[in-house]
Amino acid sequence: MKTQTASLLLALTLAPLGAAQACDAPVAPPSPDGGSSTLEEMIAAQGEVKAFQAANAEYLECVDNQMSAEQASIDEGDESAKERYALAAADYNAAVSREEQVAADFNSAIKAYKAANPD
Repeated sequence: MKTQTASLLLALTLAPLGAAQACDAPVAPPSPDGGSSTLEEMIAAQGEVKAFQAANAEYLECVDNQMSAEQASIDEGDESAKERYALAAADYNAAVSREEQVAADFNSAIKAYKAANPD
């Protein structure tokens, strides 16, 4: 009986950790040097940015699901879920900021490309 109780407690303790690790943040692509990149390199970089944005949308959905689960745990009285919720919310906000930075960097590269390659 003690072994079953210990196993159950261990499983319950590790379950939130497994949920927290279920979402993998995508790696932001490097920003191209618009001043020296070719059109083909800029188009390839645009594809990388779009792929990152799609992967980040999936990541945000995953983190949002985690936040919903933690909120449900909070509503059921699990005080430890508050910290997990706060960590997930911080991850979500960081991912949004990272995506905004990738877009801003790529837009700057486009401006530099256009300045270096006037028609």
